[in-house]
Amino acid sequence: MSFPAYERYRDSGVKWLGYVPSDWNVAPLKRLLDLQNGADYKLVEAAEGYPVIGSGGPFTYASDFLYDGESVLLGRKGTIDKPLHVKGRFWTVDTMYWSKICPDVDGRFAYYSACTIPFPYYSTSTALPSMTQGALNGHLVCFPPMPEQSAIAAFLDRETAKIDALVEQQRWLIELLKEKRRAVIAHAVTKGLDPTVPMKDTGVDWLGKVPAHWKMCRLKHLGRFYAGAGFPHEEQGMEDQELSFHKVNALGQADGEGYLLPSNNTVSRDTALRLKAFVFPPNSIVFAKIGAAMLLGRLRVIREAACLDNNMMGFVVNEPSHVGFVLYLMSQVSFELIANPGTVPSLNEGQIANVAVALPCSSEQAEIAKYLNERTRRLSSLESEAVAAIALLQERRSALISAAVTGKIDVRGLVPSEAEAA
Repeated sequence: MSFPAYERYRDSGVKWLGYVPSDWNVAPLKRLLDLQNGADYKLVEAAEGYPVIGSGGPFTYASDFLYDGESVLLGRKGTIDKPLHVKGRFWTVDTMYWSKICPDVDGRFAYYSACTIPFPYYSTSTALPSMTQGALNGHLVCFPPMPEQSAIAAFLDRETAKIDALVEQQRWLIELLKEKRRAVIAHAVTKGLDPTVPMKDTGVDWLGKVPAHWKMCRLKHLGRFYAGAGFPHEEQGMEDQELSFHKVNALGQADGEGYLLPSNNTVSRDTALRLKAFVFPPNSIVFAKIGAAMLLGRLRVIREAACLDNNMMGFVVNEPSHVGFVLYLMSQVSFELIANPGTVPSLNEGQIANVAVALPCSSEQAEIAKYLNERTRRLSSLESEAVAAIALLQERRSALISAAVTGKIDVRGLVPSEAEAA
């Protein structure tokens, strides 16, 4: 949909604003918002009361409040690029700024203007991004007359709500596709592909009934588990780059077939030998054995020989041609149920090695793996399309907000007046 432009423009003299409607002013953000510091909530935290708001929204309650009214919240440290618009009594954390809306400013317009701030440009170059009050106060924005501010805010409320609804639909679709993927894999590796074969009860909760001709065994009978090793930082990044060295936080980096991408960290074979680290051969299945990544049950396969850090574990399958089926089979293991509980949950070799599984013959394993490769590839393709759609929608949302609050489009005639709305 195309939108009309204003009749006359002038050069704002501000690079990121460009030309603005001729009767609009340009002013620093402090002309719209009077920024205030948030405060530590620990002393006022309560089971109920006023919302305590962080960068992700309300997350607990306080017995007191910092402010009662309409406000735009901006990140001071950490998550700095997600402004929030709130109303009523609230407390906000000390890593955020809250604001008093200036008298001749529409609060929603101020919020949308804040959404267009180029946060990376102003952010301090530290490990933890942060914004100073001075940088925010001095940022130049458009300042149209109050009636136009309200019209722009009403237009953006309506249009962004439509876009947000479409985004939620795509996220819902992604969750459905993920659930479908889990269900397809679970059925294939526990029930097989032939619905007519006789079944037997395994007595194992996660397996239930399996084809009668499948053999019961434990994962340790399919291969060997090996733990990763500790590599001092100075031993990494050797010039010969003989072996990839995978860390637990790199488990999310994989190609479309589930193979772990080569790591930027490397070690030499001499180093691995000296530290008595196991060198995992190609087609080993690797996963985390400690922390949140382990609970996700995220499994990957390596294409080339590699070493793992001591927070990871690998499984070398006896028959390399069976890796595909074993990977799908292991993906159904509930790691969180067999792990050692605690603040940082962990998993040892014995716990996963003794998991009971049902195993078809080699030819049936290959058939199931091929079937699942095809089905999951189609589901992954649909999921990728949904992810791309979300990115496009969010890009359109940002562009629409920017165009409206900088006067690149004239939306005054696109929202009903108060009389028309009534």
